[in-house]
Amino acid sequence: MKAVSTTNAPKAIGPYSQGIIAGGFFFSSGQIPLTPEGELVEGDIVAQTNQVFKNLKAVLAEAGLSLNNVVKTTVFLSDMNDFAKMNEAYEANFGDHKPARSAVEVARLPKDVKVEIEVIAVFE
Repeated sequence: MKAVSTTNAPKAIGPYSQGIIAGGFFFSSGQIPLTPEGELVEGDIVAQTNQVFKNLKAVLAEAGLSLNNVVKTTVFLSDMNDFAKMNEAYEANFGDHKPARSAVEVARLPKDVKVEIEVIAVFE
């Protein structure tokens, strides 16, 4: 296993890695809408989702990957009523690439954000 870390995404706020490479796959930790400096992006679900994708892209890039390598995502929402707007931002970031996905509503997310996303990507 190899840990992946970049200063272009927020520092891990606990005892975990931003991502791990193992067995030909990359596994990201969940990304929330923090800037690389650790500042919370306020605003609606679209603004928060777009920041999450900036973070995911940065961690993937550090591993030598891009969103096109993603095979599975898990989206955690604090309110399923935000699903449609989150989905618009999600689709805008992935474009024509459509990895497998789960989306669930949870009781609470770190720092009371609206969205957290984790990805699994493959080295091809």
